[in-house]
Amino acid sequence: MSKDQNSSDGRPNRRLVLRLAGGGLTLAVLGAGATGCREDDTADDGGSGTPGGGTPSEGAAAEAGQAPKPLWTKSTSAQTYGDNDELVAAAGVVIAAGNPLAALDAATGEERWSLEGGAVPGAPLLLGNGTLYLASGKYDGTVGGYDPASGKETWRSHLGREYRQPRPIAVDEKQVYVIAEILEDDGSSRTNVIAALNSSTGKVAWKEQRDVGTKQNGVHAAVQGRYLAYTDFKKNLTVRDTATGKQVWTHKTTKTNYGFFAVHQDLVIIPQGQKLQAFNLSDGAEKWSVQTGKFNAFKEPTVLEDVLYVADSGRTLWAIEPQTGRKIWQSKALADAGAHVPRQFVTAGGTLYGATDLDKQGGVHAFDAKTGDLRWTFNDKSGDYHAWLVATDGKHVFALHGKKLHALPA
Repeated sequence: MSKDQNSSDGRPNRRLVLRLAGGGLTLAVLGAGATGCREDDTADDGGSGTPGGGTPSEGAAAEAGQAPKPLWTKSTSAQTYGDNDELVAAAGVVIAAGNPLAALDAATGEERWSLEGGAVPGAPLLLGNGTLYLASGKYDGTVGGYDPASGKETWRSHLGREYRQPRPIAVDEKQVYVIAEILEDDGSSRTNVIAALNSSTGKVAWKEQRDVGTKQNGVHAAVQGRYLAYTDFKKNLTVRDTATGKQVWTHKTTKTNYGFFAVHQDLVIIPQGQKLQAFNLSDGAEKWSVQTGKFNAFKEPTVLEDVLYVADSGRTLWAIEPQTGRKIWQSKALADAGAHVPRQFVTAGGTLYGATDLDKQGGVHAFDAKTGDLRWTFNDKSGDYHAWLVATDGKHVFALHGKKLHALPA
């Protein structure tokens, strides 16, 4: 296993291992001794503050470094592999990838609806146009769209029986983009196809076969205007024309090739080890780059409200102007607190929330979005080996850890 597939202390990156396993690859990496969560539903799991401690009153705003107490905590059917798109909040519900796929009321945690076999392990929960798009668990080449508030099917597309398990990877106002394996006569698959499906009619707009050796799993994508950008485990950053599917350009990436990236206006921004690079979506020309310390590497970036947030393995949090690469601020609060590095971000009410991988000093960090100061860290103290995931509806911040889903006041 290469160095970039390990955590900062040299251990295997469990998020990557689990994600690969969910895509059908066998890796004998995980050892015994991982502790699962308790299965009881409770509303009094205390958060631990960093720095500080104690147990604040239920639902109270965080003070003096203390994390707020969850408004509710529920055990779920979650089967996650550590990717940001496995927890979503919309239409008054919060949904974690799992079987059955269940939507919980954002305010109370009560189940609104469930869908048996609704989520394919390792496939994203894709929200767009008021619809939740899901990979089908059936081997019939179909993709379904559902009303997130009710769980009712509202859209369906049939790519074809010669394609196995189409997985939605991105959505815009007109199209849903999917990747699917191409079946051979003997039922095996050596190639895959990327396709665009009309989000109104479900008809196939275009489909293009990808190169031999590329895989269906391990793809992260984003669509911006006329461009669809995606990365894969073969160290490719590829941009296609959304109208035709034709490849516009492709670059080989370096170390960080399996995680999420960001798009903003006319740029795609991707971490590559020590460098964070921005390329023009139109032609692949480099627009700007930012470099971190010699022995550090950038994690996954997120653009929120026209600010790019990214952490590096040296426990520095960066806020960057996404069009220019200009540094807005740099915070060493994580290093000062001995806290783990976040790799997924959301904002709500002037606070930046960051979710981390496994670590005793990890969990969900709350930062001042204007300065990067660390306000508090929420950790359920379960010892679960899964990565933390975070989502928000603007009123609540949802923190998923293993099978435990916590709702915090935003």
